Amino acid sequence: MSPDLRGLADLDRVIHEPARLVIATILSIAESADFLYLQRETGLTKGNLSFHLTKLEEAGYAAIEKTYKGKVPLTLVRLTPTGLKAYKDYRARVKTLFEK
Repeated sequence: MSPDLRGLADLDRVIHEPARLVIATILSIAESADFLYLQRETGLTKGNLSFHLTKLEEAGYAAIEKTYKGKVPLTLVRLTPTGLKAYKDYRARVKTLFEK
C-alpha cells in the first residue's frame, strides 16, 4: 500500500527543510555542538549554516550561545525542549505516513 503523501504537506516546514533536518538530527543526540563541528558534519558553508541556525532559533527550536574558549570565539548550539519535541514529532509523523 502506498503512503498518503498528502500528509507531507502538514509536516513542520522549519524541521522539514533538509539542512535544518540534518542540524536537528545532530543536535537531538548531542547536548550541544559548536558551529565548526556542525559545519563539518553538515557540509554547509558558514553563511548557509548561519542562515539555517537563525531559522531554528527564530522558531524557538535552537538556542545559540556565543562565548570564548580561551581567547577564541566559540558558538555553541543546542536544541531547546521545544525544538527537541518538534524534531521527535516530525520523525513520528513521517514514520506514520510511510507505515500506511
